[in-house]
Amino acid sequence: MKNSLKKNIGAKAALFGAALIWGSSFLVVKNSMDVIQPHMLLAFRFTAGCLLLCIIFHKRLRLLNKDYFIKGAVIGACLFLAYSLQTIGILDTTPGKNAFLTAVYCVLVPFFFWIVDKKKPDKYNILAAVITLLGIGLVSVNGNLSIGIGDSLTLVSGVVFAAHMVAVAKFSKDKDPVLLTILQFGYAAVFSWVVALISEDFPKDWNGQVIGSLVFLSVFATAVALLLQNVGQKYTNPAPAAIILSLESVFGVLFSIFFYGERLTFRLFSGFFLIFIAVIISETKLSFFVKKGDSVLLAKENGSILPADSIES
Repeated sequence: MKNSLKKNIGAKAALFGAALIWGSSFLVVKNSMDVIQPHMLLAFRFTAGCLLLCIIFHKRLRLLNKDYFIKGAVIGACLFLAYSLQTIGILDTTPGKNAFLTAVYCVLVPFFFWIVDKKKPDKYNILAAVITLLGIGLVSVNGNLSIGIGDSLTLVSGVVFAAHMVAVAKFSKDKDPVLLTILQFGYAAVFSWVVALISEDFPKDWNGQVIGSLVFLSVFATAVALLLQNVGQKYTNPAPAAIILSLESVFGVLFSIFFYGERLTFRLFSGFFLIFIAVIISETKLSFFVKKGDSVLLAKENGSILPADSIES
């Protein structure tokens, strides 16, 4: 009994740690843009993340085959495009907005699955989508009813992140998730290097900020956070796991307020709150309000798609 309780507490702490790391990564990326350009940052980040996972899981590499490389290319292309748009978008918006607007992918995933699996979104997905639209309006729409380029790119990145999650779900069947993660990082690194070498410059000043940012994003926001997520989800029910991982966007705002100086107006707070509530509804289907037996049935009927920066952030 005590061991089970310890595992449960440890698992939730692991998920909390992953959300905290991913939430802080928005601030790290924003601050890094002063000294390193977007695709150059992604190139180093994905390269280091891929190599680190190759070293840790080198024994599994012998299982790679042509099918892995083909599916890894599709997933890696989606991952690259999503991070590219998100990282460029953060140049013209705040870390807090970038965090919450990216989180709309959680609400979009069921609708993308509708396209590929012909399974209609349920009432919770539709409700979450409506609430999300209201939240996006409060967060992004300016007084002249326009949306800034940074917010627009971030929203599009959220759409691509949703497509990435669907691709992972479709292509990961009967596949080693670690190998697919390594490959998608590898492909994303190649695409990032191509764009960076064509249109960007190497950092002129390799100071402590550049090196520290790259180490944090490559090691902690990639390998460590991914490990914490996998361990946490193994010993935690889907609903509470989804809620804890959804805190990523909340941490993104908190770090932005305390360390970037983002001003949290009532309108902005209302938008953030609505998007967060929408994510909770979409991810958990309010199963924590349902009786235990009904909750299990609900989970079997609808499944649970957890946030992943997953492979995130």
